[in-house]
Amino acid sequence: MSNHLYLLWLLLLLEGLVLPEIEVSAVEISTPSEVVAVNGTDVKLSCTFKSTHPVSDQSLIVKWNYRPPNSQSETSVLYFQESSHPPNEGLFKNRVAWSGSAAKRDASITLLHVSPTFNGTYTCQVTNRPDFQGRGGEIVLKVVQKAIVSEIGMLAAAVGGSCAVILVILGIIMGVKFYKKRQEDMDIEEHSMGKTDLY
Repeated sequence: MSNHLYLLWLLLLLEGLVLPEIEVSAVEISTPSEVVAVNGTDVKLSCTFKSTHPVSDQSLIVKWNYRPPNSQSETSVLYFQESSHPPNEGLFKNRVAWSGSAAKRDASITLLHVSPTFNGTYTCQVTNRPDFQGRGGEIVLKVVQKAIVSEIGMLAAAVGGSCAVILVILGIIMGVKFYKKRQEDMDIEEHSMGKTDLY
């Protein structure tokens, strides 16, 4: 068989083959925009995702990065591929734990014993092969010294307390008035009985 005939035969063979098409798309990520945590406590940074393909520990890749306030430089917080890979040094050494589940499409992490130095922006990036990495989810973490009570809660407590005090005062006033009225009725009754005895 000549080279030309061989090439023609090869082209016809390839043309007759139907190669399966694999649809791929970007992974959709969902995170809260802001999380507030109390100094010294553990806080979960939630990151869930959607993928058009089955998810497993082998296909899933998760990257968490941290960016300090007023800075563009990023630091790795945790890397997941088949298993969790926390950093061996730096701010997050022994201070981060994997809280996700490939089966539940959850790529969350938990920061341990947070302090104000943890303030900043955390980015969750997810790849589930063959789907590719979409836009990362960003969470702004704010660490406060004590639990924040909402202004509405404080107002409700103040109003509730004021109402309770007013009710107590009204109760005392009504009680005093009732006691005085009863005493007056008793005095009138005794006075009337005295006059009857005179007759």
